[in-house]
Amino acid sequence: MNVNRKHIIIGTFLIVLAAAMKALTFPFSINPIIAISLFSGAVIKDRKLSFALPLLSMFASDLMLEIFNIAPGFYGMGQIGNYASLLAVTLLGFTMKKTTPVTVPAYSVAATLVFFVLSNTNCFLFDNLNTYGTGIQGWASCLAAGIPFVKNGLITDLGFSAALFGTYTLANKYYFEKAAA
Repeated sequence: MNVNRKHIIIGTFLIVLAAAMKALTFPFSINPIIAISLFSGAVIKDRKLSFALPLLSMFASDLMLEIFNIAPGFYGMGQIGNYASLLAVTLLGFTMKKTTPVTVPAYSVAATLVFFVLSNTNCFLFDNLNTYGTGIQGWASCLAAGIPFVKNGLITDLGFSAALFGTYTLANKYYFEKAAA
């Protein structure tokens, strides 16, 4: 099977999965978008597609939240920072040279922490209500407020990373290689 076609099929599936999971599990945030960002950077060789995949996944899920009136899907300038945080996770994925039972969980934890720090810093920078205070103390308060979310995120991201990388590895071994033969 053509590599681009394979990646487009995978990408379409992941966008739909991410949008549905985020909308259906709101406000618990059990969604694969960070794992998709890492996976895209590590696996998708077309750099434009690897950056587009997590952005389209996030946009589709935000659109679903908005359309179905689940929650505000589009909430202002701070949202741009969250999209940029996903791109940073995709960049992290570019550095993953091999997908092994050691590297995937290690990179998944790193991806969770990168997203956590960047998205909470973004929240602090765009906090018009001065919820956390100012300066380093305010930033530290903002990070501390996000700790419950990062705990859940670690579990979610590890699970979805294992599912994505594992399924991709098995599909390559048992389906895509046989289809090419």
